[in-house]
Order: sequence, then structure tokens, then C-alpha cells
Amino acid sequence: MKDKIHPKYYTDAKAICSCGNTFITGSTKQMLKVELCSKCHPAFTGERRVVDTAGRVERFKRRYQQKG
Repeated sequence: MKDKIHPKYYTDAKAICSCGNTFITGSTKQMLKVELCSKCHPAFTGERRVVDTAGRVERFKRRYQQKG
């Protein structure tokens, strides 16, 4: 194995989520900015997000109704 090719590993790296939650983890960077964490991720919170598929369907129907 070659010497001095691996980045420095920080065992006390600070991670900051967009929801405001902060936690300590291990990383090759000293500070991380993340979009989702275990406090705000839908899989962990049980929250269901509704996607507006009805608007897409209506737009599709209007577009192809005019051509036909």
C-alpha cells in the first residue's frame, strides 16, 4: 500500500441538515451540509408527501385534445 495517498479522516466531523439538525459523524471532510437526515426524511418520520399527478394528467389531456 502506498504511503500518504489517503485523505485525512475526521472522527468528529459536523453534519448540518437543511432542517437545522446537526450531528457528529466520521468523514474525510470536517463539515458536511446535507439535505435530508433521520429527523426529516419521510422514511424515518412516516410522513407521506402528495405528488400533484392530477395536474400532469390534465395538462396531457388538454395538449392532445387540441391536436385530435
